[in-house]
Amino acid sequence: MTNLIAQISKYMMIILMAVYTYANFRFFSCPYIEQKRRICGRQIRVMLGLHFLAYLVMYLKTEDEVLRGMLMGFYGAQAVFFLCYIYLYRMIFRNVSRLLVNNTCMLLCVGFIMLTRLSLSREMDKAVRQFAIAAVSAVAAWLIPYIMERVWQLYKFRWFYAGVGLAVLLAVWLAGNESFGAQLSLTIGGIAIQPSEFVKLTFVLFVAAAFYQSLNFKTIVTTTAVAAAHVLIMVLSKDLGGALIFFLTYVLMLFIATGSWLYLGVGACLGASASMTAYRLFEHVQRRVAAWKNPWADIDNKGYQITQSLFAIGTGGWFGMGLGQGMPGKIPVVEKDFIFAAVSEELGGIFAVCVLLICLGCFIQFMMIAASMQAMFYKLIAFGLGIEYIIQVFLTVGGVTKFIPSTGVTLPFVSYGGSSILSAFLLFGMIQGLYILKCSDEEDMEEEAL
Repeated sequence: MTNLIAQISKYMMIILMAVYTYANFRFFSCPYIEQKRRICGRQIRVMLGLHFLAYLVMYLKTEDEVLRGMLMGFYGAQAVFFLCYIYLYRMIFRNVSRLLVNNTCMLLCVGFIMLTRLSLSREMDKAVRQFAIAAVSAVAAWLIPYIMERVWQLYKFRWFYAGVGLAVLLAVWLAGNESFGAQLSLTIGGIAIQPSEFVKLTFVLFVAAAFYQSLNFKTIVTTTAVAAAHVLIMVLSKDLGGALIFFLTYVLMLFIATGSWLYLGVGACLGASASMTAYRLFEHVQRRVAAWKNPWADIDNKGYQITQSLFAIGTGGWFGMGLGQGMPGKIPVVEKDFIFAAVSEELGGIFAVCVLLICLGCFIQFMMIAASMQAMFYKLIAFGLGIEYIIQVFLTVGGVTKFIPSTGVTLPFVSYGGSSILSAFLLFGMIQGLYILKCSDEEDMEEEAL
């Protein structure tokens, strides 16, 4: 009976995920607010149904009664969190983007499901820790729109953003903890923090403030030098995935601000040259490139992680092995950089593609908000944050599927990591703040017209 329920639930979860994803894009074509609200309400019900089915399967497959009780309690805590997050957000901010709130919860839902499955034998230690950090991060993210509504001169602090970002990155380079060949984190009070996740936000604020105040050649040169300093420090720390995100974000923000194809072309050439230089200088980059080019040549060493990832994706096929039926634990650090492979193996290729489409839906919403903002400062912030988000998604999934060499970055809201999830909440909070500002301005204009 348990196996029958598990098999039926596997296909039901895929159907529910497909329905949610369809609603995600149907939302953009609806011209009326009431229709959009009904779609968002349907998304919530679908997400809660998927969440219930996943934990029901894990509950039925767990024989230990104590662990079963913990699983039920953890499921209940998550369900309460999702409902509180969705409806309290609406109460606090009337004009919040309901689609982004729903997508945040759906991506978190997928992450919690996979982390629970991966750490079930260890009493869900990582899943519980991730949940606690997510709850705190959600509350912190609510403060961002509140601040943005009341502090409208954020563009005046560009050198503060640059100074804080550079100081933090320097601290990581000089005293950071090494992980997989790169200096990524600082330990403060026994807690490991990855500061580059938060510098991504200050970096966008700095660039947006600089280009909002002036687009003369001197400003562009100065801003480029400061941006290059961010990237250089990260290269010295061997955090090449993060450096790539910063570099591409800056080049594209410069292009949007100036409309100059020359700057875009020069940036592309410099990026290609820097990539070749990094390949020659850093041994761990050479190992990753070698593993990408032919992982089968050294399957027990350099190519082990990527080959296990490809085996997992291939084994899962379109419909997946089912929760608890695969072997994602064989992939090193599967809960971080390679969680997409675990999703593909156990929940299926269709489910994994839907996760990517939800991320794409978030990006489309970011770009729509950027296009609708009147002030160039806010427009550049929305664009820069959207670019950072979609580049990170691309680097994560591209590395897992062997489309590009692995860069060691996480999938926002889905992968395990406290710094990653807090920075993702703050990023979405900033976008929500811009959306709320836009809606408030539109309402004021309508009142003045009346």
